[in-house]
Order: sequence, then structure tokens, then C-alpha cells
Amino acid sequence: MTADQALRAAVARLGAAGIESAARDARRLLAHALGVAPDRLTLHLADALTAPQAAAFDAALAARAARQPVSQIVGARDFWGRGFRVTRDTLDPRPETETLVAAALEGAFLRVLDLGTGTGCILLSLLADRPMASGLGVDLSPAALAVARDNAVALGVAARAEFAVSDWWGAVAGRFDLIVSNPPYIAADEMAGLAPEVRDWEPHLALSPGGDGLDAYRALLAGAGAHLAPGGRLMVEIGPTQGPAVAAMMAESGLARVLVRPDLDGRDRVVIGHGPA
Repeated sequence: MTADQALRAAVARLGAAGIESAARDARRLLAHALGVAPDRLTLHLADALTAPQAAAFDAALAARAARQPVSQIVGARDFWGRGFRVTRDTLDPRPETETLVAAALEGAFLRVLDLGTGTGCILLSLLADRPMASGLGVDLSPAALAVARDNAVALGVAARAEFAVSDWWGAVAGRFDLIVSNPPYIAADEMAGLAPEVRDWEPHLALSPGGDGLDAYRALLAGAGAHLAPGGRLMVEIGPTQGPAVAAMMAESGLARVLVRPDLDGRDRVVIGHGPA
């Protein structure tokens, strides 16, 4: 069987399994099975699949039909123009989170803290774009931190990135010009409605704090004052309905010039607050 024939059969198989992005996913998984870059796949469609390649492709398709995310199957996801290792121990870096990175890069910073760092995609993207900056990423999951450390090495910023196991502020010392976080913010009653790729495959610890979904922001704001440098910025990702509530919480905590930024789809995505000068 040629790669092209395998691809056509794979699209039909994933479509029958209810995968809306069947064609795109099948191409990405085939490129992974062949060991070629996705943008080079067309050049290999006339090639005959070897037995190991066919077996790898079949296993990948079975996993995707079971609704495992493509990023977990191939072990990587592109974010902010760079590749990040992804596992079941981490959230899948999403395009909307790039809104936070873009906003952070609009201002100056030398020392950055990422609370709940996961893959490290936010922290490491910032350090890669700011060669003079250094930072600390904390997470409650040692397995997630192992992934973040690997990503730091791969991106060439390991010398400027520290990592620590911490339940928010427990292992954090000092002050930071910039504090960022994409915390768990899915309310408990929203979990059942998530896509299977998220609900069944990503770590619930990183998805939901339970209750109304705002507990993580309460914890973040409880410690931000002690760790935000004078005039520093606190930036958090939010769910699209949480902007007013989180902005009010920031203002009540003493942060100034609080504003809500939308993502490229026009949905509220990031809340920004400034510490006293």
C-alpha cells in the first residue's frame, strides 16, 4: 500500500469515528509514522509503506479514533512558532494562550514567574524572545515539570529557566517584574461538556479547580502582592465568561490599570493588572 492509499483509508476511518478534523489529523499522523516533517508529506505520498510504518500509522489512528489528542500521539505541539514536547501529564498548548504571550512581550521584564507552568510553553516562549530575561516555573506535578525541563533544554533556554514543585506560592521566593499563569479555570459543572480529547485525556488538575472555576484566581491574588515587583504586571488566562469577575478580583486586591484582552476570536482571554509603582 502506498502512503497515499493509506491516507485515504485513514481519513475515512477517522471520519467514521466522528473526528471532525479527520483529513488534517490523518495527514499529521501519517507524517509522524513516516518520520517526515508534515510540510514534506506530499513528497512521500507515492512511497510504499514499510511494515513498521504501517503498524505505527495504524496504532496512531486507533489512538485518535479513541479521541486521544494528536499532540499526545505525536508527542509535540507548535506554540508561538516553536515546538514543545507534550504528554498526558500536561495541558496541550493552545493557540489562544498565545494572546497572553503577546501581551507580556508588549512590556519590559527581566524576571518572570509562571504559576502552573505545565509544558513551560508560556515561560519558555517569553525567555526565548527576551534573551536578557530569566524565570521560574512552578507546578504541582513533578511529571509536568520534567516535560518543561526537557522543553527548556530543547529551546536553548535551560540556563535561564528554573523549575520547582509548588502549590502556587509555596516554593516561590523573591519578586518578579512579570507574573503569568494559565491556571485551571473550568467550573465543576462544565467538565462534562468538554470535548472528549480534553475531558478524557488531559490532566483534570490542570483543567478545573472545582466549584465556580475561580478558586485558582483567588489563590493567585492572595500571594501576588508579596511577589510582584513595584510596577510589575500580573497576567492570567481566563475562560471567555470570566473577564468581569477576575478583573473585579484584581482591582479589589489592589492592582491598578486592570484590563481584559480578547483573543483573536474576540473572546475575553487575558486579564492584566499592574502593581503599585
